[in-house]
Amino acid sequence: MTKYQKLPEDTQSKKHYDLEDRTFRFTKNVFSFIDTTAKTLTNIEVSKQLARSAGSVGANYIEANESLSKKDFIMRIKICRKESKESRYWLLLINCTGESAIMRDNLVQESTELMKIFGAILEKSK
Repeated sequence: MTKYQKLPEDTQSKKHYDLEDRTFRFTKNVFSFIDTTAKTLTNIEVSKQLARSAGSVGANYIEANESLSKKDFIMRIKICRKESKESRYWLLLINCTGESAIMRDNLVQESTELMKIFGAILEKSK
């Protein structure tokens, strides 16, 4: 059993979903994933970048929710989308096998979904 926390299957059917909680879990799951990867020089460097970008997704979403203007909100959501995309990039670069590869694939899917969610928020905010 891994430390990876998969989102519940019925998440998509809920009317209200706390995106702050979802981005927090994404970051925690990325950190757990990093702990399972081989500690090669390449993985260590990529993991540092991955940890920064994954952590930035949720942090910027919190900032967006506390924004003082619509312009600031839109800028923060754009950063969330950018950091989600960057996280996906770093995830794809990490060398892993077995269960770690499955965790990585789930995280790649989650980062892609977060990108789409933030893109939809941007479209609705215009």
